Amino acid sequence: GTHFNWTTLLDITGTNKNFDELYSQDEEKNIMKFLISDRNSGSSIFSSVALARENARTAREIIPSEAWEQINDLYLTIKEANQVNVSRNKRHALLSTVIDDCQLVAGMMSGCMSHNAAYSFIQVGRKLERADMSTRIVDVGSLSLLPQLSSSDQNRELIAPYEGIIWVNILRCLSAFQAYRQHVQNRVEGEEVVRYLLQDEDFPRSLSHCLALLNLHLQKLPNNEDVLRAIARVQRVCNQVKISEILARGVMMQFIDELQISIADIHDEINRAWFTPAS
Repeated sequence: GTHFNWTTLLDITGTNKNFDELYSQDEEKNIMKFLISDRNSGSSIFSSVALARENARTAREIIPSEAWEQINDLYLTIKEANQVNVSRNKRHALLSTVIDDCQLVAGMMSGCMSHNAAYSFIQVGRKLERADMSTRIVDVGSLSLLPQLSSSDQNRELIAPYEGIIWVNILRCLSAFQAYRQHVQNRVEGEEVVRYLLQDEDFPRSLSHCLALLNLHLQKLPNNEDVLRAIARVQRVCNQVKISEILARGVMMQFIDELQISIADIHDEINRAWFTPAS
C-alpha cells in the first residue's frame, strides 16, 4: 500500500516545532487534530476561524453584515465538529465546508464592501498569506527536482513514476490544475509547474500575481514607502530568475528559502508601518 507521510503537512505550514511541543508522536490522528481542531495550536483551522470571528466582530460596522454572519456560522460549524471525533470521510466533508465558506466570505467582501483602506488591508493580508503558502507548497514538491535525485539511476527509478503525480497534486492543492493545463497545454512537468506557480502573472495564486496585487492595494495606503520597497525587491528576484538555471544548479530549495525570508520581510514592514506604534 501507499504510505503517506503526514509530517509533510507540518513542513508546508512550518509548524513542526509547535507540533513537537504539544504531541509526542507524529501520526495521522495527532497531526490532523493539531491542524484542524487544536485550541492550543495557533495555526489550527479552529484557532484561525476563532481569530477571524473575533476580528470580524470588532469590525462589524465596516464589513458587510452577510460576511459577519457567514464567519460566525463557520465558527459554530467547526466548534460543533470539534466536539465529536471526526472520522476520515467526515473530515473531508468538514474541510470542503471550510473551503466553501472561505470563498463565500471572500466573495461577499469583494462584491458588497466599499473598496476603501479597510478593504485594502483585508486584501493585503490575503495576498501575503497566499504568496507565502504558494511558495511553501512549491518548496515541498521541489524535493523531487533535486539534481542528485535525478542523476542517480536508482533514485530516478524510484521517483520517475511519481513525479507527475506529485506535481499534479501540487497544482490541485492550489486549485491550479485546470488553469495550468489551459495555459501550458502539455504534460504536467516539474520545471513548468514551478515557473507557472512563481512567475505567471495571470493566475491568482501565483507568487507574481500576489505580489502585483499587494503592490496595487498598498499604493492606496499612506506611509507605504518601506513596504513598497520590500515588495519591489521580491518582485525583482521572482520575475528575473531563470527556473531552469536554479534547477540545474540544484539550488531551488535555497532560492525558495530566500523568497520566504523576503515575504516575511514584507510582513515585518507592514507591521512596522501600521500595527506597531512608533517607540
